[in-house]
Amino acid sequence: MRTNPTGRQLRLGAELRKLRERAGLSSTQASQLLGVKQNQMSNVEAGRAGVSPERVHSWACQYDCGDKALTDALVDMAAERVRGWWEEYRETLPAPLLDLAEVEHHARRIQTAITIHIPGLLQTRDHAREIFQQDVPEISPPDIEHRVSFRIKRQAVIYRSDPTPYQAIIHEAALRMLLGGAKVAKRQLQHLIDMSEREHITIQVIPFAAGSFAGSGQSIFYSHGPAPLLDTVHLDQSHGPVFLDAEAQLAKYRVLIARMEAVALTPEESRDFIHNIAHHL
Repeated sequence: MRTNPTGRQLRLGAELRKLRERAGLSSTQASQLLGVKQNQMSNVEAGRAGVSPERVHSWACQYDCGDKALTDALVDMAAERVRGWWEEYRETLPAPLLDLAEVEHHARRIQTAITIHIPGLLQTRDHAREIFQQDVPEISPPDIEHRVSFRIKRQAVIYRSDPTPYQAIIHEAALRMLLGGAKVAKRQLQHLIDMSEREHITIQVIPFAAGSFAGSGQSIFYSHGPAPLLDTVHLDQSHGPVFLDAEAQLAKYRVLIARMEAVALTPEESRDFIHNIAHHL
């Protein structure tokens, strides 16, 4: 029995519960249909117990799941046995941060829309350090470096040989925040320009001139999974990350990102815009 299931293990259990509920079956009815003990099913759905890929496939068939991509993805999730690099931080960082790294690692595509800070996957080490120095309550210098190291390691998803397609929509306000002073800010802006030239990375700027727009008060991270129902929204809150995966929530944030993209400059215009800001620092 697991005492500390990962976010991905919890998600697998939750998706199996959703399949059961869509089939109109109670936990008791499903356990009788599938020939398993009800407490065993409850533990699987809660992420406290593992389940074999074969059983996941069987359950999906019994639940009349017609979404092959979803079924295949859930089978793959059940088959995973390798611990990710983020597990080395299990005893030193909050679990939601590890869950975020896990979501990013498995994402098929990532979209970020942010108004105040540069997205974490595009931050320089100095920029990230300055952000952590402003945390409340204060973090000790060694712990700051520990968090900076973790954030930089997360960026592997856009540097690896099969990089994850990444779109960042950034408000002008975030570009003009002189975190760490002009030199640090200028290096951060140049880093954005350099990253925007990579084929799999799209950076778009929402200028002040765009005025008000939907989603302006939020920082949104949208991870696309192997099937739409396995997408994940991450909202960055002062008390820690919040993850959303209900169908209605996913639909809402897809619309918000689309509306933010609609008022943003093109990638080419955005690159010139960032260059102009950096030039005047």
